[in-house]
Amino acid sequence: MAAGQDGPEQQGWQQPPYGQQPPYGQQPPYGYPPAPWAAPGWGAPPPAPMERPQAVRIGVGAFLAGAILGLIASIATIGDYDEVVDRAIADANVSGDDARVAREVAEAFAVVGIVAGLLSVALYFLFIWFAWNGRNWARIVLFVVGGFGIVGGLAGLAGGGGVSYDGFVNTLSVFRLLLLIAGVVALAQKVSSEWYRHERWRRSVTR
Repeated sequence: MAAGQDGPEQQGWQQPPYGQQPPYGQQPPYGYPPAPWAAPGWGAPPPAPMERPQAVRIGVGAFLAGAILGLIASIATIGDYDEVVDRAIADANVSGDDARVAREVAEAFAVVGIVAGLLSVALYFLFIWFAWNGRNWARIVLFVVGGFGIVGGLAGLAGGGGVSYDGFVNTLSVFRLLLLIAGVVALAQKVSSEWYRHERWRRSVTR
């Protein structure tokens, strides 16, 4: 090498072993440095997960708290089922045979509703778990479920519900509505979207 010309080693650059990325702060003396989202070389350790931002913690936590309140409200409604049906029949102004038929239909729907409710709660908690672990599709599902819950909650507050519940269940419904709004807003933040995008990239390069 001609005098006065510095080689890569003299410029602070050391060629890393085959299949490994150069140490942090060292860049090759020619060409372009590897993009931060590029896949690691063969034999290189997988990229470390990014710390979960506060917005994601708040959003997923709000959905989890809302799901727990919804489960408590469902249990309370089942325990007070006869009174709820009596109020519904009284509001419908039916009596005699019509009231008996209405009660039988309500009991049949109650069994189906309880089974469907338990399945939906299990799926809801599963979506929350996946969203906590950085699955963006689960976040989108929570957006959809939360949107329907917010619309239904607002309709209930406006008097659109056909069945009246006691004050305890109504109070839980109000708190659940607020938690759903907080969860949707938190998970829709830019920092939340960036974290989910990073986690999706990290999983794609470690397969």
